[in-house]
Amino acid sequence: MRPYRFVISGGGTGGHIYPAIAIANELRQRYPEAEFLFVGAKDRMEMEKVPQAGYAIEGLWISGLQRNLKLSNLVFPFKLASSLIQSSSIIKRFKPDVAIGTGGYASAPMLKVASSRNIPCLIQEQNSHAGITNKWLSKNVQKICVAYTGMEKFFPKDKLVFTGNPVRQDLIDISSKRMEGQSFFHLDPSKKTLLILGGSLGARRVNQLIHKSLPFFEAQGIQVIWQCGSFYFEEFKQFGTDHIQIHPFINRMDLAYAAADIILSRAGALSVSELCLVGKPVIFIPSPNVAEDHQTKNALSIVKEDAALIIREQDLDVQFETIFLGLYRDELLQATLSKNIGKLAKPNATKDIVAEVEKLMRDRS
Repeated sequence: MRPYRFVISGGGTGGHIYPAIAIANELRQRYPEAEFLFVGAKDRMEMEKVPQAGYAIEGLWISGLQRNLKLSNLVFPFKLASSLIQSSSIIKRFKPDVAIGTGGYASAPMLKVASSRNIPCLIQEQNSHAGITNKWLSKNVQKICVAYTGMEKFFPKDKLVFTGNPVRQDLIDISSKRMEGQSFFHLDPSKKTLLILGGSLGARRVNQLIHKSLPFFEAQGIQVIWQCGSFYFEEFKQFGTDHIQIHPFINRMDLAYAAADIILSRAGALSVSELCLVGKPVIFIPSPNVAEDHQTKNALSIVKEDAALIIREQDLDVQFETIFLGLYRDELLQATLSKNIGKLAKPNATKDIVAEVEKLMRDRS
C-alpha cells in the first residue's frame, strides 16, 4: 500500500500559513511515510515560509478581487482559470487522499478541483468572521473546523466541528525555554522584556506608536523585541539599539514568547490562540481595518475573562503610556492576566483537527 498523500493549501498571511504547517506537522508525526504537497499563491509569503518548515510547495497564479475598482480586477478571471487548470494538473499528478484548506486565495481553486474529483476535503476557519474563500468552499467540503461558536451563520451546521485554532507545538510549555530565549535574543536577564507583534505583515499604527515610545521604554529600562513586519523594516531598522531589537519577522517565536515579560499584539485569530497557550500578560491593539471588526471581537472575548487588556487604535496616543505603566508596575495584575489567559488555551486543537482528517481517510477507504 502506498503512503498517504495530503495536499494542503492556505496562505497570504501567517494566519493562514501557520495553521496549515501545524496540521501537516501533526499528520507527519502520525504518518511518517506520508507525502505532502502545499499549494500557495505565487509571490506570497507561503512560498518562503513553507519550504523553511520542510515541505514542498507549488505556486498558483492567483490573487483576490480588490474591493475598489482596479485594473487588476480585470485580470482576475484569467488568474482563476489558470489556477483551476494548474490545480487540476496537480491533483491528477499527486493523487491526494485528502485535501486540506486553511484559507487564502490559493485554497479556493485547489479545494474546488479536489472536491469535484471526489477527494475528501476539510477546511479550517481561524476567525470569528468567516473568510470569502472558506464561505465559497463550504458547500463542497465534508468538514469545517472552527475556532469560535456561532459559526453556523456562515457555514452548514452539520459540517461544523469546534476545535480551536491549530498552534505550533513548540509553543507548549515555553517556560522551560526562558533562558534559551534570553540567550538567543542577547537579552539582559535582569531587565523586563516587551515583545511587540504587529502581525506577519506588520501594522503601521502600532509601528508608529512604538517608534514614538522608544524614549519612554529606554527611560523605564525596558528592552524591546519589536517585530515590525517586512513592509516596514527598512523604515524603522535604523532605530535599533542594544536594548531595542527590530525584526522584519521572527522565525523563533517560541523563544521570543519565552523571553517576553509583557506582550503587545494585534488580535488576529491565530495570535489570540497562541497567546492563550503562551500565558503571558497581553495588551491587545486590535486592527480596525478588518471584516466585521473581528479583531476587536477576538480581543474582547479575552478581556471579558479578565485575561488581557485592550487599547483601541483611536485611543493609543492618550491611553498607551498610562495603561502600559499600570501593567508594568503591577506584578499582581501581570500574574492574574497570565493565569486567566492560560485557562482559555486549546492545546489539543491541532490533534482534534487531524482526528477529523483521519475520519475522512477512514470513510474513503
